[in-house]
Amino acid sequence: MSEETPSTSLSMVTFLATALLARMQLGSRSAASNGKARFVNSHSKSPPPSLVESFSLCTEQVESLRAQHMSKSCSVSYKNTGALHISHGNRARLTDVDGVEYLDTRNNVAHCGHGHPAIVRAITYQMEQLNTNTRYLHPHASLLAKKLSDLLPGSLDVVFFVNSGSEANDLALRLARAYNMQQKIGEKSPNPDGTSQNNEHKRKDHIITIDHAYHGHTLATLDVSPYKHRQGKEINELPQYVQRVPCPDLYRGLHSVNRTAKQTSSSETPNGDMKPQHCKSETEAGEKYASYVELECKKITSQGHSVSAFLMEGGMSVAGVILPPKSYTRRSVDAVRKAGGLYIADEVQTGFGRLGKCMWAFQYSNDDDGDDEIVVGGPDNICSGGIVPDIVTVGKPFGNGMPLAAVVTTPHIASAFESLGVEYFNTFSGSPVCCAAGLSMLDVLFSEKLQENATDVGNYLIELFSEVQSRNECIGDIRGSGLFLGVELVRDRHTLEPATEETSFVCSVLKDKYKVLTSIDGANENVIVVKPPMVFSREDAELFVACFEKALVVDLPLAELEDLGRTPT
Repeated sequence: MSEETPSTSLSMVTFLATALLARMQLGSRSAASNGKARFVNSHSKSPPPSLVESFSLCTEQVESLRAQHMSKSCSVSYKNTGALHISHGNRARLTDVDGVEYLDTRNNVAHCGHGHPAIVRAITYQMEQLNTNTRYLHPHASLLAKKLSDLLPGSLDVVFFVNSGSEANDLALRLARAYNMQQKIGEKSPNPDGTSQNNEHKRKDHIITIDHAYHGHTLATLDVSPYKHRQGKEINELPQYVQRVPCPDLYRGLHSVNRTAKQTSSSETPNGDMKPQHCKSETEAGEKYASYVELECKKITSQGHSVSAFLMEGGMSVAGVILPPKSYTRRSVDAVRKAGGLYIADEVQTGFGRLGKCMWAFQYSNDDDGDDEIVVGGPDNICSGGIVPDIVTVGKPFGNGMPLAAVVTTPHIASAFESLGVEYFNTFSGSPVCCAAGLSMLDVLFSEKLQENATDVGNYLIELFSEVQSRNECIGDIRGSGLFLGVELVRDRHTLEPATEETSFVCSVLKDKYKVLTSIDGANENVIVVKPPMVFSREDAELFVACFEKALVVDLPLAELEDLGRTPT
């Protein structure tokens, strides 16, 4: 691509994308069809005898065995239009058992791309050597802990390895509780006879969470995940120790800055009687949203209880790609800390440079001055005016597909947890093989400048989607940063009526006709969430957006939406 690529007209984009799509449909596996050279791995090797039977199963047999022996609660993507039987992955492509290749815009776990040879080599080499647990000394775990803490600001120096984002957030809540317990020690009030009594048993620790947030599937993390509270009957009401504040949605939330809308459909709020109010600026909206956190802190402390933690995703994915507005994070965290609580930054979805301009999403949230300089992380790289979290959790991309996650906190908070005398041991966390994957992922992330790529390609995607938006009324909003973007579809830009069925159709037809895999999220399931592997190229972006517009213009007008049903992604 030439330097003039950002200003390429959509007609040229469509022409290029059509040519690329034709090559894919003809089965071409050339470097040109992928934008960049493919990773080279040994897919052609014969499987070991123990896997021959499994690989011999056809798609119908795989589906049948799954239906018989796996729970229906484990969802299957695209089940309504035909589940995918994927056999290979390379860069930002997935290939099914029939050799059909799909452009992957949705898998943020394969951070450095599917099948990256350097990471594959690191994993296989270490598996041949040793794979055990952290009760034995091993250089991989120690070095990875140092490298991770070096990427974080302030005194975030103590690392706990875990296996998943759910485990990470669960442990983060335990750390906050331990810190809160330590703060209570010695707090006594006088009895009438002059002696003192310990009121620790009367005080309750409260967690403040954000509406539509998702933090995991353990019992503790489900309690603080309002996204799951609206699904099924497992959790019918908010636990008493959890306080929910409105989602800081600038497009259709309580305090939007969307000037084209006559009305907005707001989320359920703690009081249930709040009315949407338009704001003149993002900063004003941020202050209003932060006021709910301030109010909850006052309520909790006025009742004699304590704020344990404010748990916040730097970028809310299942909520439909919501980035906190200016001033929101600082005001919210100031209120929580004044009330004695900790700020837990959930970076499971957005960490390791996905937002492009910053290594961590909490740094983006703190960026109040509009500075576009890329922040690559580290103790000296705190955004101006930035707030350093007390605890940070990381997950999904950390092992590029291997089960590797972590909790990072300060020595002071870690010591509070250690003082309780309970060993923290997790059988598989921090294993040499998973840590080898983590070390290799970080090496590739920096050596291939994937954070910078996220900035470049993300900006290009926004430009391309904006051109499509100018010609298609059904695109209501385009938001996000880097390779973490949301495209919200509506039936009316003034009323913001969500185009839920239309979004489901577009997602399905992109998969079936154009061989592009996408993801749907948002409270109304009308947001196409873009979070591909970080090797996603400009050519990938052109193909994706051109196919997306074709789905809107050519296919959607002919759709029979009532026959489709919901598209699970």
